[in-house]
Amino acid sequence: MKNRPHDAAVVELLKADPEFANEYLAAALEADEPGGQAALLAALRHVAEAQGMAAVAERAGIPRESLYRALGPKGNPTAKTLLAVLGAAGLHLAVTRQDSAHA
Repeated sequence: MKNRPHDAAVVELLKADPEFANEYLAAALEADEPGGQAALLAALRHVAEAQGMAAVAERAGIPRESLYRALGPKGNPTAKTLLAVLGAAGLHLAVTRQDSAHA
């Protein structure tokens, strides 16, 4: 995987500063372009790796292998899985109205 050094650096940042996960995932959610879903899954995978993939999977009630697949480059997690992983990582999804400049 050619992005591994970048991925490892992001995981280290998230380990050092768990609060960074909030900003990191928010930025990934705002990726309103092709590949936006992949960016979100990669960000959530980084957060899970920083907290320990096995521990997040256990807290989410998902087999570890299924979690890797769901958050992988070709992953397409259900809403139930996405919410379970966010909750297991100590996060939640919030919805806000777009301002009129983006509509």
